[in-house]
Amino acid sequence: MDTDATDTAQDRTRTEEFKLEGGKVLEKIKELLHQGNIRRIILKNEAGKTLIEIPLTLGLVGVALLPVYAAVGALAAIATRLVIVVEKTEEP
Repeated sequence: MDTDATDTAQDRTRTEEFKLEGGKVLEKIKELLHQGNIRRIILKNEAGKTLIEIPLTLGLVGVALLPVYAAVGALAAIATRLVIVVEKTEEP
């Protein structure tokens, strides 16, 4: 897991990367979404090409997440390995 931090005047943003097998990606996405401080999730293939970028808002819960799960599940089904890049916000 690689982590780097970027500071801005308004907030602090941290980026984490997770390299996972396709079958474990959806489970990890669900786990990350329950943390609540996620701004954006980016799924990349092993070569580093962005497959999908999911911007998240604070009010995104429950039924609103079903299309996100469906998209991630479809990508996980066709990819052997994916890299999940998670952009998190931290309170100063």
